[in-house]
Amino acid sequence: MRVLPGKPYPLGATWDGLGVNFAIFSENASRVELCFFDSPNSRVESHRVIMPEYTNQVWHVYLKDVQPGQAYGYRVYGPYKPAQGLRFNANKILVDPYAKLIARPLVWHDSLYGYTLGHKDRDLSFDKRDSAPYAPLSMVVDDAFTWANDTRPNTPWHKTVIYEAHVKGLTRLHPEVKPELAGTYMGLASEPVIRHLKSLGVTAIELMPIHHRVDDHRLVNAGLSNYWGYNTLSYFAPDIRYARPESSLNAVQEFKMMVRTLHSAGIEVILDVVYNHTAEGSELGPTLSFRGIDNTCYYRTLPDDKRYYMDYTGCGNTLNMIHPHVLQLIMDSLRYWVEEMHVDGFRFDLASALARELFDVDKLSAFFDVIQQDPVISRVKLIAEPWDLGMGGYQVGNFPVLWTEWNGKYRDTSRRFWRGDAGELGEMATRLTGSSDLYEHSGRSPHASINFTTAHDGFTLLDLVSYNSKHNLANLENNRDGEDHNASWNCGVEGPTTDEEVIAVRLRQRKNIIATLMLSIGVPMISGGDELGRTQMGNNNAYCQDSELSWTDWNLNEEDQEFLRFVRTIAAIRKSQPVLQRRRFFRGRVGGLGDVRDLIWVNQDGTEMTQKDWMQTDRRYLGVIFDGKEIDDFDEEGNLLVGNSLMIIFNAFWKDMEFQLPPTPGESYMQSNLFNKPDLAWKLLTETSGNLSPSCWELGSKFPLQARSMAVFELGVKDENLPFSYELV
Repeated sequence: MRVLPGKPYPLGATWDGLGVNFAIFSENASRVELCFFDSPNSRVESHRVIMPEYTNQVWHVYLKDVQPGQAYGYRVYGPYKPAQGLRFNANKILVDPYAKLIARPLVWHDSLYGYTLGHKDRDLSFDKRDSAPYAPLSMVVDDAFTWANDTRPNTPWHKTVIYEAHVKGLTRLHPEVKPELAGTYMGLASEPVIRHLKSLGVTAIELMPIHHRVDDHRLVNAGLSNYWGYNTLSYFAPDIRYARPESSLNAVQEFKMMVRTLHSAGIEVILDVVYNHTAEGSELGPTLSFRGIDNTCYYRTLPDDKRYYMDYTGCGNTLNMIHPHVLQLIMDSLRYWVEEMHVDGFRFDLASALARELFDVDKLSAFFDVIQQDPVISRVKLIAEPWDLGMGGYQVGNFPVLWTEWNGKYRDTSRRFWRGDAGELGEMATRLTGSSDLYEHSGRSPHASINFTTAHDGFTLLDLVSYNSKHNLANLENNRDGEDHNASWNCGVEGPTTDEEVIAVRLRQRKNIIATLMLSIGVPMISGGDELGRTQMGNNNAYCQDSELSWTDWNLNEEDQEFLRFVRTIAAIRKSQPVLQRRRFFRGRVGGLGDVRDLIWVNQDGTEMTQKDWMQTDRRYLGVIFDGKEIDDFDEEGNLLVGNSLMIIFNAFWKDMEFQLPPTPGESYMQSNLFNKPDLAWKLLTETSGNLSPSCWELGSKFPLQARSMAVFELGVKDENLPFSYELV
């Protein structure tokens, strides 16, 4: 091989059409060897090249004879002093942190550990065995791809509907997806899946982690896997397990084809990314990449004992965001996925861990400063999971202006309200209208709230209304794992049942929850498969279940078919109503004017709620009117935005009630802009009991609101055609 000095930037393996430049950061290494393997299946390297240059803490070399498709790894030399945080072991083949493809997954073997398993000194011991036959290998990639006229949808936040999904789980059992595509990137971008997403009004699909992951040793020994993927090994490489089996080494190309196809359908791609920890785990974990390259630079170690890690994630380690090269790694990764892979945004797992400068969460940490000024990343969708497992880690409402957040308070409040808990009225009203208490003070808009009631972590929607307790025995942890406080309700029977009354209540509860989600101000997120009645049989932590327990079942029973039709209807209502896509928070009274207001809270008798009404802690019903004439915003053409006025009435009580539809004669809002036309009526768009057809209701008439149900009305002229063709194409 012709060995040339090369350059310290860019990091990773970069092919320029003639050869490859290799560059890897290590501050404390004494020597670095680049190891080449003849194929991904090779058990030993065929060549070793000593990295000849060391510039600004980066080792680098340029090799003219290397081509894309070359498998490689690193051996990094240096002191092995775990008590000082130094864990170099050149007997271990290491993955390039900037590898754009992992040529093969690891095969678990004791030689993957830097210390000798079972030794009396545990990780203080030193293991001399060669890990080459079992270690994952990096691969040189050609980035060339024909994007043609790929155009980012750039859907505004206030028009965004997110669908969270697992690449494999969503399509593995889909009857219309070709068998060779099921469970793959290409299956996700197939016509039947896109058609389904469009029917739900979905504008963005949020993919659970697709960065190349490791299946934990413990799980593999138990016959399980890290199915969810929150165990990242490489922040640049798409997981080859989601490529078609015959073309796994073309995973980069297949991922790009998926993105291009989804973009052509107007669907954005958001990646769930795990920059808070890696697959190497605690001090007792394997040496696969970062640990062996420069442990104290890449990981947060305890200040008074560098043998151990600071663990804010519950996964054994925390990436060292204080170190500039770690910060660079993350930013380079983010830019790569935006610029080269064309993704449209990111959801950051345990994002509070990224904000920890020292011990406390600091929203002005270096990471957020860098994001704020970055001309690429600052322009895509940024979503935080605003908590971690450390002290003070729950930070809902505290992220900077560019960020949106998974609103955990919305989830908890919605669950408690529809379970029938007392004292939730005021909290539910706040969550329904965009959670201004969390976001308005920092200058953010309602879209800062990513509203959700279910997600990958926890019960599915059907399980939320079918189980009081978790049932996680399949995870082989004696049911100790998973959340114990789920605010769920089984509707009278734990788990599957043939009781028709229980089945009917569960269906109604599912409708209530999804309708509340889609009609709330903010950005709704649907958990993939909920619209189809997906169940995990009460398992609320199915992270290790790569089986039919987790995969989406597309064979629907009668109740699930009805529910899917309802979800499509409520999604179409949301899309058609500008008042549900507000970019500003409600103000109550508009400009201090007497009876001009943009929303009105309504009692059961049709009168406007007073402070005394809000203080009724045992009250479990609520009515609200959103005035479509007082949106106080402009459309893309600069025209004043005006829509229809909607009324939503909720009854989380276990008894039926009569709800008088406003206005009640003598009420002050009788003279407001809402009711300034003759011959108005409330047009019933949909309701969740399933007992009433679309129809017109006189102002002031009494509506039979059934137990545990809700109804949605549009204010309009009686003789106009009812807008009941609410179905997206």
